[in-house]
Amino acid sequence: MARLSASTHLSAAVVKPAYDRAALKPGIVHIGLGAFHRAHQAVYTDEALGHSFGDWGVVGVSLRSVDIVHDLRAQDELYSVITRSGAGDSARVVGSIVRSLSGTEDRDEILALLADPATKIVTITVTEKAYGLDPVSGGLDRNHPSVAADLLSPTTPVGVIGYIVEGLSRRHSAGLAPFTVLCCDNLPTNGRIVRRLTIEMAGARDPALANWISGQGAFPSSMVDRIVPAATEETRARAEKLIGAEDRQALETEPFMQWVIEDHFISGRPAWESAGALFVDDVEPYEKMKLRLLNGSHSLIAYLGQLKGLEFVRDVMGVPEYVALARRHMQEAVKTLDPVPGIDLTHYMDQLIERFENPTIAHKTQQIAMDGTQKLPQRIFAGAVETLAKGGEASSAAYVIALWIAYVQKTAEINDPRAAELKAAAAKMTADDPSAPFFSIPGLFPQTLMENSAWRARVNVKIGKIVAG
Repeated sequence: MARLSASTHLSAAVVKPAYDRAALKPGIVHIGLGAFHRAHQAVYTDEALGHSFGDWGVVGVSLRSVDIVHDLRAQDELYSVITRSGAGDSARVVGSIVRSLSGTEDRDEILALLADPATKIVTITVTEKAYGLDPVSGGLDRNHPSVAADLLSPTTPVGVIGYIVEGLSRRHSAGLAPFTVLCCDNLPTNGRIVRRLTIEMAGARDPALANWISGQGAFPSSMVDRIVPAATEETRARAEKLIGAEDRQALETEPFMQWVIEDHFISGRPAWESAGALFVDDVEPYEKMKLRLLNGSHSLIAYLGQLKGLEFVRDVMGVPEYVALARRHMQEAVKTLDPVPGIDLTHYMDQLIERFENPTIAHKTQQIAMDGTQKLPQRIFAGAVETLAKGGEASSAAYVIALWIAYVQKTAEINDPRAAELKAAAAKMTADDPSAPFFSIPGLFPQTLMENSAWRARVNVKIGKIVAG
């Protein structure tokens, strides 16, 4: 079958760009050209362009992979998103990406785009571990490989913060306004975090640049939500049937989609609100809600699934006992939340259970279980600290930590930037205090959790039961 391209005839059942792609010019550079961006921000932009057209085409940048870039180029930068639910499948061909580039092959072109006055916004989805965030100081981890490389050779960056700083440096030298930096990763107050990292790296090379960014830059925070499993051969076969063409970058996802954005942009933005995005003054209540209710319970489900041999989230949710555990975790975590404007939290939790149970979404527990040291601090640790401070037991948080430790102990190879430290801790576990080596990992657990002997004893009891069971 022929490859998807701009000349592919799509049936009326396929949603397609409602604007003239030939007239679309780039205005956004997106760093992190993975599945989530293409099923989320690129879809919002595609929809927004159909409502209010403008120069907001996306240039997608993959810092490492070249395959996705080559595939998209071969398809005129088009790809399909298959939305799946019990009601059936539907297909959309997304046209908001106008170019794709690889940091491996196209560094100079990427930097030229960042310096181009036509680029108004840089959006980011690179996962938590890619930023080089020091969990202790909250600033740059200068031992992080890309951070170290970019501090040493700032004009030839390899990491996301290095690219942003070099791009801003070129604009500063040219007398241009900075671009807006919009982080879309699961970090609390993600805009503030990226702003700090950017200013710190800029200050290491030029204090005047750091001052300019501090005074003129914009780093709005955002909260994103959509479950996007890793694509498979089945995904591609399903897409081929629905769109009538071969699509090597097809994705599948759920119907639910959410984007909450702090409305602080230097040089305009697409009309994302026309696609359903919510613009607010303060994103923090929404991101805390998502991190603690969705992401926190997702981690519980993932480690439970890995320990019980259940491949997908839907498999875990097929066991009533495990559904009850997920609900119990949400009910504990929701007590740490302030009211969230426009959100009924009880309905939100019911909606999460329904989304997790979606029988058509093959979201691997292994995929969610990776990078625990980067995810658990904001998903679990922060809520546990607040629960304990209010006199609660943080029992479910203790259970998630116990599941994670048991997972690290029982899994031969784990995908985590601190994997060596975790496996070393697992090798030192003792029957009387199995969690102690993990609580000794520098900068991982908050001090208040490390010093709470009663809560740590609760973690140990749960580890014992999980390992014995």
